[in-house]
Amino acid sequence: MRRLFWIGVGVAAAYYGARWLRRQREKLTPENVAARAAERLGGVMEVVRMSVEDGRRAAAEKEAEIRSSLGERVEPRP
Repeated sequence: MRRLFWIGVGVAAAYYGARWLRRQREKLTPENVAARAAERLGGVMEVVRMSVEDGRRAAAEKEAEIRSSLGERVEPRP
């Protein structure tokens, strides 16, 4: 009876181990790795784009402030 139990444990471990390995292999295919990298990079690029826009807006406001303090006519930029 003990042997039958351990044979069952071995069969179950082999089945679930093979299933786990198959999933890991699918995750690491070049297509999936590239897709996940692009997905992550997309979020980072959005943050960078927003930061650049904020920096440009702040620079334009500061420039307008400096020009007005010097008495120059300020024309807003698009």
